[in-house]
Amino acid sequence: MPVRTARPIALSAADRVRLKKMAYGHKTEHRLRVRAQVVLHAARGRSNARITRETGLHLDTVRRWRGRFAETGLPGLKDRQRCGRPASFTPLQATEVKALACRLPAESGVPLSRWSCPELAREAAEQGIAPFVSASTVRRWLAQDALKPWQHRSWIFITDPDFRTKAARVLDLYARTWQGERLGDDEYVISADEKTSIQARCRCHPTLAPGKARAMRVNHTYRRGGALAYLAAYDVHEARVLGRTEERTGIGPFMNLVTQVMSQEPYASAKRVFWIVDNGSSHRGKKAADRLTRAFPNAVMVHTPVHASWLNQIEIYFAVVQRKVVTPNDFTDLTEVRDRLRAFEDCYNATAQPFQWKFTTSDLDDLLARLDRRTADHPEESSVVPAA
Repeated sequence: MPVRTARPIALSAADRVRLKKMAYGHKTEHRLRVRAQVVLHAARGRSNARITRETGLHLDTVRRWRGRFAETGLPGLKDRQRCGRPASFTPLQATEVKALACRLPAESGVPLSRWSCPELAREAAEQGIAPFVSASTVRRWLAQDALKPWQHRSWIFITDPDFRTKAARVLDLYARTWQGERLGDDEYVISADEKTSIQARCRCHPTLAPGKARAMRVNHTYRRGGALAYLAAYDVHEARVLGRTEERTGIGPFMNLVTQVMSQEPYASAKRVFWIVDNGSSHRGKKAADRLTRAFPNAVMVHTPVHASWLNQIEIYFAVVQRKVVTPNDFTDLTEVRDRLRAFEDCYNATAQPFQWKFTTSDLDDLLARLDRRTADHPEESSVVPAA
């Protein structure tokens, strides 16, 4: 039997540089490093048998990579495309699972409020879509179309017939405009509301501070120390908060907040101070507006639309208070709650900047136009807005 002759290898300067990087690079895959070393040995005129002894590879392996490089160059050192294992599921099965995820569980008779991947996989098997499918496979299919059926968002119907007019007034004030005219330097915009039922929960065991590889630990068991209401007024353009605590909410506590704000400068001598409030019982309707004006003639009450507290910037501040002051709730008594809220006000006012409010009347008109188009396309649906 004739002896097979080793194929000669001639390298260009560029190929030699790239092969050396592959053969001795620290981040090169082992298989590519070995193949590059075989080619470099072959380029020095060494036989396949000698390369086998020096590299410890099998003779057929040396012959294979030497031959592939001789035929196609550097691309020949890569793995060839393989057909791989046949697909376990058809595109139709994947589509049917996605369609199932886009239906409410109740439509399939499943006693769930929302789908999860394991439950979708189980339901797909019960409906005969596939004999068996894993939760990870379902998760991969849903990720292709960014489907997350386990999440939900709330929305509400627009019930206020003057929604656009009321919302536009609030948005104009945020832009320092009232009835088409710019506000003066001696006119201010206040956003006010109440945060109810802030409890004092005294934990039965001390809270543990964070440690190495350990989050802060708060004991679940607590003793109730009562609750209070936190009323706050936020100067929209000055980023200043004035607040107070009361035992409960109501007309009296709200007017106490108004008096606290309007009795100090610059609001006491201001030309006008606009108070943006929602439709809570403490400041609802024309009676509340008249009561405010009688007490302070330079104060003007402006109501947000019904179910539109998301237009009131004080809610953003209350979210900050909830996240940074109240949660996790661990207070000895209500006095500690009051002291913490008062201290946080001072800290906040020292560094606060006005909120970057970007929702304008133009955005409002675009939103209402989209809702009108949706209502026209689906007459059975009413206009809706997202709940904040």
